[in-house]
Amino acid sequence: MPPPAIHRLGDLQLQIMKVLWARGEATVAEVHADLGREARFAYTTIATMLRKMEPRGLVTHRADGRTFIYAAAVAEEQVGRGMAEHVLDRLFEGRLANMVSHLLTTREVSSDELARIEQLIAERRRQP
Repeated sequence: MPPPAIHRLGDLQLQIMKVLWARGEATVAEVHADLGREARFAYTTIATMLRKMEPRGLVTHRADGRTFIYAAAVAEEQVGRGMAEHVLDRLFEGRLANMVSHLLTTREVSSDELARIEQLIAERRRQP
């Protein structure tokens, strides 16, 4: 079986996908309304982007009369994994410790987050 495709999304594509993951499915108008507070994109820009995302396997649509209703064709976890792996490989040459070090030194990290990271490391060490 081939490895899952790595999906690299631009900012608008990712915002659209987040709407679809949250809603399950949505029309162009619904996506546009949901993005209205966060971004200034024309209705036609959203429609064009959704049309371009479909051949890439990111979204699917069904017709309800003359209205297209879009849904995500890939899971949020799959996109997140692919984007994280891309960043790790491209910026940190696959060195996970360098990426983690960068994140820990350039971002505010709460004690709760540090505890969760430590828990994840402990769980990973217990794996064969």
